[in-house]
Amino acid sequence: MTKEGRIPREWRPPRESPRRVAVTSPRTAAARRPRYPATREIDEQTGLGEVYMRSLLRTQFRLALFVCTVLACVVGGLPLLFLLIPALREVDLLGVPLPWAVLAGLIYPAFVLGAWLYVRQAERNERHFAELVERR
Repeated sequence: MTKEGRIPREWRPPRESPRRVAVTSPRTAAARRPRYPATREIDEQTGLGEVYMRSLLRTQFRLALFVCTVLACVVGGLPLLFLLIPALREVDLLGVPLPWAVLAGLIYPAFVLGAWLYVRQAERNERHFAELVERR
């Protein structure tokens, strides 16, 4: 020892860096609340299930209103067209007056096309809904 009460440097053991210690817990995962699939929420008619179903029904209703509005405008617009342009009433198409030919030949394909588009979009909406429910 020196006069100051210190141990000379050559006699001191070499200084080591502190060892790192991994602290672990016996619980490896945090407690989670049980997750119910969204289909179960819908089946049990819980509040969340009602929200899901309401969103699907609202989407399908908007689609139905859109398709019906377009078809109503087409069907309702034809008499207005023939009223505003009287020369169209006098045109014959293969011996049949144009208004009758349009009503007999073009309205029904428009209905079929509208129905086809509606079914296609409705199925697409349902697919998106099913993906949303499965993702949850």
